[in-house]
Amino acid sequence: MRILIAIDKFKGSIPAIVAAQAIETALKQAIPDAGCDLCPIADGGEGTAEAVVAALNGEWCETATFDAQNRPVTARYGLVRDANRLEVVMEMSATSGLAMISDLPLDPATATTHGTGLLLLDALKRGASRIVIGIGGSATNDAGIGMAVALGFQFLDAEGTPLHPTIQNMDRLAKIVRSFGFGPDERAKARTENTEILVACDVNNPLLGPHGCTRVYGPQKGVTDFEFFESRLQRLADIAKRDLGVDHRDVPGAGAAGGLGFGLMTFCGAKLTSGFDLIADLVHLRDRIAAADLVITGEGRLDAQTLHGKGPMGVADLARELGKPVAAFAGAIEAEDQLRTRFDLLCAIKPADMPLAEAMQRGPELLRNAVLQHATALHALAQPR
Repeated sequence: MRILIAIDKFKGSIPAIVAAQAIETALKQAIPDAGCDLCPIADGGEGTAEAVVAALNGEWCETATFDAQNRPVTARYGLVRDANRLEVVMEMSATSGLAMISDLPLDPATATTHGTGLLLLDALKRGASRIVIGIGGSATNDAGIGMAVALGFQFLDAEGTPLHPTIQNMDRLAKIVRSFGFGPDERAKARTENTEILVACDVNNPLLGPHGCTRVYGPQKGVTDFEFFESRLQRLADIAKRDLGVDHRDVPGAGAAGGLGFGLMTFCGAKLTSGFDLIADLVHLRDRIAAADLVITGEGRLDAQTLHGKGPMGVADLARELGKPVAAFAGAIEAEDQLRTRFDLLCAIKPADMPLAEAMQRGPELLRNAVLQHATALHALAQPR
């Protein structure tokens, strides 16, 4: 009997790989003949790199960079070696994430993606043939200009003087140029033209307007003066169109991560794609489901929103397509009547009378207990039909 454990994180409680291991431990205790394939999943947000590295037996590397307020930090990203190719998976939240500056007053006018650019540069120096970057959880609203400077772009004022790459200075932007010297960093910067960069992005906001990054996501980052940011982002987009010959402001996802989606397309030639679909392809999810007798998925909460493209729903849809039964575990479950049409078994791990804070602390234990409790039903689902 082969069971695929393709589970997402239980946010704030259980990382995806820990959840997968907890389920495996309980299954081996209850169903000794079960062979488990652990395949943590993610949708491009925080935890994406960890899930992919675990699912593909990759490795981690670290580099010195900066957080969104230019404080030195050490960030890590994943390496996956395949024959003569080196693939990299990273998250912008490892450098420019909102959680990293939670100890500081929010200042979106100076928040920068420069640290994310340095992370990309380090991967390029290692010879990455493809870079997958998740862009959830950002602290920035700079449309990737900080990143662009790290990769060799300059933002000049009317006198030709380079501007410090924060959004507050973009009202003086007159020209965008890209130039390289001859050192190893410059050669790495040039590789952005030949390296495939894929952006895991599951939002469809444009850069500007009522549905753009500033008005939709800006307030959580401290944005109060919408016009201040909108006018600067529009100037940036106008001059990028003139000087670089590209105009991505209206592309769905351009407004992701404070406009970093726009910046990655504009300055790196990146392609935005569905986070779940990208990760599923990277970890060969379809093939692994096809080889399984039962699929187990889940995340911290299953509700009506799960039906609209979240990771466990993507797993369930693939399983249904391939004729495989699928069970889901979650901390809490709502909209069960709707969810039962897509899952063969739904299991909430939190006891009804247990406080949420306690349940989150005891997440792995509760998950193991829930698997043991439903082991008979899981065993029955895995039988040939």
